[in-house]
Amino acid sequence: MQLQQLAYFVAVAEIRHFTQAAESLGVAQPSLSKQIRALEKELGAPLFSRARGNITLTPAGDVLLPLAKRILADVDTARLEVRELAGLVRGRVRLGATPSLCAGLLADALRRFHDAYPGIDLTVEEGGSRDLVRDLTRGLLDLALVILPLADDTPLVTTPILREHLVVAMPSEQRPRRPSMTVEDLQGRDLVMFRVGYDLRDSTIAACREAGFEPRYAVEGGEMDAVLRFVEAGLGIAVVPSMVLAGRPGLRGVPLTPTQNGTPGLERTIAIAHRKDVAPTHAARAFRETLESYLSEAARDGSLPPGVRHLT
Repeated sequence: MQLQQLAYFVAVAEIRHFTQAAESLGVAQPSLSKQIRALEKELGAPLFSRARGNITLTPAGDVLLPLAKRILADVDTARLEVRELAGLVRGRVRLGATPSLCAGLLADALRRFHDAYPGIDLTVEEGGSRDLVRDLTRGLLDLALVILPLADDTPLVTTPILREHLVVAMPSEQRPRRPSMTVEDLQGRDLVMFRVGYDLRDSTIAACREAGFEPRYAVEGGEMDAVLRFVEAGLGIAVVPSMVLAGRPGLRGVPLTPTQNGTPGLERTIAIAHRKDVAPTHAARAFRETLESYLSEAARDGSLPPGVRHLT
């Protein structure tokens, strides 16, 4: 099995057209088809179904595709790592982060890293924690800022770095009855809910059920910015990280506190993660050090957002 064959296979699997895949790779279509056939012969199973001009993956192709992508990503990472060891000043960091972190703390840390290492290419993938864990596991990211806990069988190394209180976001013109709210106070209220895949959705629903009720949705399915805009428009309230309300005068955040009967308030732990089986590149390690240094300084001088605590 050759890397070139895997690259050809991935191209056809993503484009679903042999001629267009060959053009995207800059090779002749007969050559690409020959390599695909050689790969199928070696694996002992067809990878594509070619019925009536439609290209679809066979069950064997479905199994191979994520593995092939991961192998190619690891080879690319190895190539960059060797170049760094050879003294080249260029490199790459592919970082995943949740939308709340992208809108809050991450921008200043990225600026500090870019100033210190201007030759390093930075790519930031924004998504829910579950999506980031999946992409990191598949080798599509070098590092990710994810929400704990993760599944026990997740092949990642995680280091907790922040703990953050969650608050109830509501339009600033609304006056809460008390300075804080409990999970029970969400009962019967219209909630603006995140899409499936957001850890905030899961933690909010779980907290409501632990308190003995099912949440009621005014609207659901949004990303972070959409959820905040819907709340500003008066569609409902939402449970969000405290840091995302900075710079949004149209919103106020009401702390979620424990109740006397033991129902806890809501908070979350943020960790930096990388794969167990692949050591982070020099560039990725440099970014991690920059981020941890930035957070330590922000904690010392009191510039972390309200409700956010540094753990390391």
